[in-house]
Amino acid sequence: MIYKVFYQETKNRNPRRESTQTMYVDIEAPNELEGRIKARKLVESNTDYNIEFIELLSDKHLEYEKESGVFKLTVF
Repeated sequence: MIYKVFYQETKNRNPRRESTQTMYVDIEAPNELEGRIKARKLVESNTDYNIEFIELLSDKHLEYEKESGVFKLTVF
């Protein structure tokens, strides 16, 4: 399952919508909740990012992200 992680690069400043960035991670999990938990742990253990939100991408949403040219799977 592919998850889209919305984050701020630093925890030292208040989050601002204009500086929100995204990454995509592939997580194997039995359900969406477990996937979100695993994604959060993975990102937190490998970065100092301030995670705002994590969402599971549907097949249609994933296709849109791939077509937009922004999609790049992050591997830790």
